[in-house]
Amino acid sequence: MTEIITALVAFAGTLIGTLGGILASNKLTSYRIEQLEKKVEKHNNIIERMYCVESSVKSAHHRIDELKEELG
Repeated sequence: MTEIITALVAFAGTLIGTLGGILASNKLTSYRIEQLEKKVEKHNNIIERMYCVESSVKSAHHRIDELKEELG
């Protein structure tokens, strides 16, 4: 009977340790994914802003060309 109790206690300890490890790993993975999502959000924001800047620069170049034609 003592061996069975010892085996059950060992099994319970193993089960608790394994579940604890899985939960800790899952928490770390979720944190890292969250951080990557934030970086992607910043990157996408920069892409959108650069698109606006490129459009503005293109418009300015057209206006400069028009002014050159009017003066020249």
